[in-house]
Amino acid sequence: MAALLQNHSGGLSPQRPTLTLGAKIRMINWGLVLLVCTISGIGVALLYSAAGGQWDPWAKAQLVRAMPGLVLMLGIALVDIRIWMRLAYVIYFAVFMLLVAVEIMGHIGMGAQRWINLGFFVLQPSELMKPAMTLALARYFHGLTLEQIGRPLMLIPPILLVFTPVGLVLLQPNLGTSLLLILGSGAVFFTAGVRLWKFAIAIGGGLAAIPIGWEFLHDYQRNRVYTFLDPELDPLGKGYNIIQSKIALGSGGLFGKGFMMGSQSQLMFLPEKHTDFIFVVLAEEFGMAGALTILLLYCLLLVYGVAIALSCRNQFGRLVGVGLTTQFFLYMFVNVAMVMGLIPVVGIPLPLVSYGGTAMMTLLICVGFLLSVSVHREVRISRTGVSEF
Repeated sequence: MAALLQNHSGGLSPQRPTLTLGAKIRMINWGLVLLVCTISGIGVALLYSAAGGQWDPWAKAQLVRAMPGLVLMLGIALVDIRIWMRLAYVIYFAVFMLLVAVEIMGHIGMGAQRWINLGFFVLQPSELMKPAMTLALARYFHGLTLEQIGRPLMLIPPILLVFTPVGLVLLQPNLGTSLLLILGSGAVFFTAGVRLWKFAIAIGGGLAAIPIGWEFLHDYQRNRVYTFLDPELDPLGKGYNIIQSKIALGSGGLFGKGFMMGSQSQLMFLPEKHTDFIFVVLAEEFGMAGALTILLLYCLLLVYGVAIALSCRNQFGRLVGVGLTTQFFLYMFVNVAMVMGLIPVVGIPLPLVSYGGTAMMTLLICVGFLLSVSVHREVRISRTGVSEF
């Protein structure tokens, strides 16, 4: 795993306390950058196919969004990780205020109020909260000892950091993103050293609260659960999406029907084929071989993330690496599981492949922070934020 990390001579040392720009560029994990570009390229090709061999309306827009996103990703990678640590709470607060703004002046689409229309770009702040929350939690736990983390009262601030924005996201309503925020933050808590018995209490409390939570679900959210349990209850209505998804998945066979030859997607049987169900387009056109290929690429991305986290010599970087890698896993797992009918449909995009501006930008930002952790992995930071050598 450690072999995936580039080992350059331009690293930090007592004689060289800072990295030059040239050294940072050389230390960027270009293998991870190439992997991200490959997955994004597959996404553009699938969007081109989903539109019937047309660049508009999805493939061209996705490509245009990806270019500045890649530049932003590399820019984040070159910024000293100590700067990101100092700005962690500021970034969190800025995104939190955007969530508040959604409640006041949010743009309503598909029955939900989740976006802010900026004119040139429609922003979904709940997506940006994923890296922002990871940074804030990593900053908090970096400043604690294991003994302090073991004190229940010390967990109140990070719990508030998680559930305050989660409450706002639930109001939009956006149950899927809320669950991802909770699960992703749980990985940071675990890596920081929170005891397992506390997780057991939290999980037990969550399970006990399910009957109460059920009463607060919107009708469409309850219908998603009913549809998951038995799609045939309403095959031409609420169960239509998942039934068509399963048909397309099965019709792809081992090697698929060929590029732009998928009957379910090309003949408009498959709904939301450019967003939630883009994985099904891949499976129908390239079969099980194509589906396994993209899953292997995602697994390689996760291995890069874990390797970067393990190689980092400061707690802040380790927690950021684990938290963001977990978010990537959750994106991938939830999307693939829901289009296969293994979990209810919750509207989570396939990372770097599904059409979507904020989701694409957020994931590239996450990769940028992973690259920053990798570049500055030799930096040792005290609990007060001062470098140690």
